[in-house]
Amino acid sequence: MTAAVTAWSGDPASRRAPRADSQPPPDFSGERRLGIASFYADRFSGRTMADGTPMDPNGSNAASRTLPLGTKAKVTNLETGKSATVVIKDRGPYVDGRIVDLSPATARKLGISERKGVSKVVVAPITVPQPDGTLKKGAAAQEKAIREAALVPSAHDKEVRQNPGDQRQHGHHE
Repeated sequence: MTAAVTAWSGDPASRRAPRADSQPPPDFSGERRLGIASFYADRFSGRTMADGTPMDPNGSNAASRTLPLGTKAKVTNLETGKSATVVIKDRGPYVDGRIVDLSPATARKLGISERKGVSKVVVAPITVPQPDGTLKKGAAAQEKAIREAALVPSAHDKEVRQNPGDQRQHGHHE
């Protein structure tokens, strides 16, 4: 499995989150990205997000400057190993080095404490809305499909289990 974490040109500067004062182009690739997550302050509760819905501090809403609105993504805290699924409904964060703002409930679920406020995460898109209206499967969906395929026994495996004493016919010579 070769899951990329942010397309990297070899230049260390290209691995950083976009500058807070720039508006990067949308990323429709579905690739994983590595960066810093923060979470919405309480004062943003109920405020209208970029998609027109109110920010729900107990919801799974999140903000990204590059992922298209409506993107469903798996966010994994690299410090705790905990994951949560979010939907990108807003733009931000507007702080250098940060790639996603989470609802306070999602931050708690991932183990990001109010005291620390930030954590290193991987954001792996599950589905990414495309400009033509279709949905593209992202890195997290592809990884899940690979894991599930690995759990499904092949016809050969089923045959060997049904006839364990007759493995020579299946190429298992002693």
